[in-house]
Amino acid sequence: MAESQPKSAEAGIEDLKPALTKLSLELGPLVVFFLVNAQGENILEAFPVLQTWFSQPIIFATAVFMVAMTISLALSKLILKTIPVMPLVTGVVVLVFGGMTLYFQDALFIKLKPTITNVLFGSVLLGGLAFGHSLLRYVFGEVYKLQDRGWYLMTLRWGLFFFVLAALNEIVWRNFSDDFWVAFKVWGIMPLTMVFAMSQLPLLNKYAPSEEPAANPVKAAAEGAQTEM
Repeated sequence: MAESQPKSAEAGIEDLKPALTKLSLELGPLVVFFLVNAQGENILEAFPVLQTWFSQPIIFATAVFMVAMTISLALSKLILKTIPVMPLVTGVVVLVFGGMTLYFQDALFIKLKPTITNVLFGSVLLGGLAFGHSLLRYVFGEVYKLQDRGWYLMTLRWGLFFFVLAALNEIVWRNFSDDFWVAFKVWGIMPLTMVFAMSQLPLLNKYAPSEEPAANPVKAAAEGAQTEM
C-alpha cells in the first residue's frame, strides 16, 4: 500500500506534464512581451541602431513578441506533436497585426489584436450555437468528455466570456498608457482567463459521463490559458 501511493503520485505528475508544458509555452510569449516592453526604452537607448526600425518601446516589444510567438508554436509542434487551434489562430493574428504595427510604426494595431481575436472566437462559438453546434467540442473534445448539455453550456459561457475580454481590452487601451495596457494583458487578462477556466470545473464534473474521472484544475487552467495569448 505504501509503495502504491508514490507510484500514484508519480503517475499524476506525469499526467500533468503535457498541461504544464502547454501552459508554459502559451504564457512564455506574453511574459517576454511584458519584460521587453518594460525595458524597451533602455534597450533602444543602449542600441541606437534599433531606433531606425522601432520608434517606440512597445513597437520593439511587438517585434520580439512575434518572434517569441513563432518559437512557441514551433516548440508546441516539436514537443507536444500538435498545435492547438486557438493558439494557432491567435499566432496568425499576432503576426498579421504585429506586422502592421511594425510597418506603420503604430501600436494601435497590436492593441486591437486582442479585441478582434476575442470577438472572432466569441462570434464563432455563439454563431455555432445558433445553428445547433457546440463548436468547443471540436477544440476540447480530446481533453474533456461531456454530455451534450454540458458542451452547450460550456460553449455559451466561453462565447460570452470572449466578448467580455474584448470589452475589457477596449476600455484599457483607450483609457490607459501603453505600459499599463501591456501589464494588464499579461497580469490581468491571463489570470482572469485562468480563473474563469477553473470556475468551469463544477460544470465539467456535473456533465461528465459517469465513467469519467473528475476534471483536473491544472488541466482546466492550462486549457483556459490557450484561449488568451
